[in-house]
Amino acid sequence: MSVKTLKIDNKDIAIEEGATILQAAQENGIPIPTLCHLEGVTDVGACRLCLVEIKGTNRLLPACVTEVAEGMEIQTNTEKLQEYRKMTVELLFSEGNHICAVCVANGNCELQDVAIQVGMDHTRFTYRFPDRGVDMSHELFGIDHNRCILCTRCVRVCDEIEGAHVWDVAMRGAACYIVSGLNQPWGEVDACTSCGKCVDACPTGSIFRKGETTAEKERDRAKLEFLVNAREKHQWTR
Repeated sequence: MSVKTLKIDNKDIAIEEGATILQAAQENGIPIPTLCHLEGVTDVGACRLCLVEIKGTNRLLPACVTEVAEGMEIQTNTEKLQEYRKMTVELLFSEGNHICAVCVANGNCELQDVAIQVGMDHTRFTYRFPDRGVDMSHELFGIDHNRCILCTRCVRVCDEIEGAHVWDVAMRGAACYIVSGLNQPWGEVDACTSCGKCVDACPTGSIFRKGETTAEKERDRAKLEFLVNAREKHQWTR
């Protein structure tokens, strides 16, 4: 296999043909934020957080599904990209019902981490407050569609790793949502092996283990002080 040479953020890179820009960046310690990317399953470029600028094209391209090419000159963190990423995260928060304070994944959420990473502390867009359901029909797990960002990690991990293909995407556009089986309650889908891979793959608190919140959550009063300081001093870091 031949090797391609290129530049990422003005750094000389050499990587095998067929690698993606995201792989090239990660192997060389160049951070690019992602949400739909999950190591080991097929990339789909759904979240658009990993958009990069490539010299010679006026389009922003997703790093996770764009293969490297000889002589590419790529920028991963320009002012334009920072603004696009911040806007993308704002849209995710305004499109769903992401109330971190009452979420099982609070403090362990990739969406929350990315929001902090891109400097998002509010959204400029109108909240849609969609009327979405919660499916608790499975014996071990639950899915809260209010917290789903449609990254399809659950769909791909169940299909490509477990081979059960319990999950899929229904409808189009803003009406899209994740379905189990043939739009059946999760607990009634015979194909589900209860392996929990979808739970581990979910970047938010959308798919969770039952009892996780009440059984494991510990109250931390110091967080109140952290929130007050963070709001007053704009210290949006952990």
